[in-house]
Amino acid sequence: MVNEQSLAFLKRLLDTPGPSGFESAPARLWREEARRFAEVRGDVAGNSIAEVNAGGGPTIMLAGHIDEIGLIVTWVDDEGFVYVSPIGGWDPQVLVGQRVRFAGRDGDVFGVIGKKPIHLMKPEEREKASKFTDLWVDVGAASRAEVEERLSVGDAGVLDARTIDMPNGRIVSRSIDDRIGAWVVLEALRRYAERPGAAHVVAVATTQEEIAYRHGGGAAVCASCLGPAMALVVDVTFSTDHPGMEKKELGEHKLGSGPVLTRGSIISPVVFRLLRDTAEAHAIPFTLQAAGRDTSTDADAIHVAREGVATGLVSVPNRYMHSPNEMVSLADLDAAATLLAETCRAVTAETDFTAR
Repeated sequence: MVNEQSLAFLKRLLDTPGPSGFESAPARLWREEARRFAEVRGDVAGNSIAEVNAGGGPTIMLAGHIDEIGLIVTWVDDEGFVYVSPIGGWDPQVLVGQRVRFAGRDGDVFGVIGKKPIHLMKPEEREKASKFTDLWVDVGAASRAEVEERLSVGDAGVLDARTIDMPNGRIVSRSIDDRIGAWVVLEALRRYAERPGAAHVVAVATTQEEIAYRHGGGAAVCASCLGPAMALVVDVTFSTDHPGMEKKELGEHKLGSGPVLTRGSIISPVVFRLLRDTAEAHAIPFTLQAAGRDTSTDADAIHVAREGVATGLVSVPNRYMHSPNEMVSLADLDAAATLLAETCRAVTAETDFTAR
């Protein structure tokens, strides 16, 4: 299971705000932890890079994006109410009544998301879903000038929801998608460093996935500069063990059932077999997920970098995605980290990544 030091690091990482394009605070924390056992650097795209066994080969890239969805200030009116736009994909219904934590010029600025009370709504208004234009953020100010002493257009924020422990080895956080991916790849690298194999393994906390996965974001930058032969991407997928989920469309992925291995589309059949065979050899539980087109993860950009990268996708079942209360099982995080580390150990200079 996850040791106490790694668990404490995970919780600090989850609680540190870092929406897409504003990831520097959690990235610093990730690099500080990585320096305990790896060579560490960053790049101009904001990616954080940690490597082990630099003289080995081939090069394997482990990628988990460190950004989360958030909000950005677009306007402040004369009465001091703040208006925002989304960073990443929000359901505006989730935002109503939530608390917000902005990174202001002199520190955190807290606010609450307001909406007209239900008592004052006309019957037809009550039936309509909220839009971003129906909402505002109240930071307790009495004027625009007062707000502008602390906040500026372009400042970013997140919902002020902290990590909590739940029964049955589960945790809840607003930033599980995909701060846990960044944690898993670093934890896998730590475990690999304890007993390195032949491969040169590089863990990367990538940036901007929530807004840029279609054209690459930080993952495309890293895949191009590192030139890996193989990449293992870690992200979240939909847990299907709560009401309203359609297993015929999504498959069956329960909290605690282990990592989810994707097959199809852009996934290398060679890498998939490596992952599956490693999981079976080490009695690591897993489920399968089919992807007939893209995966909506960093894998989409990585697999076409340079002359092509043999890419696999390992996902963690996640309840209530893109909400302030995402939920995962610590056992699944532990299993995913073990699977990545052991898969890296299974790769040698003779491994052929071309499907023949």
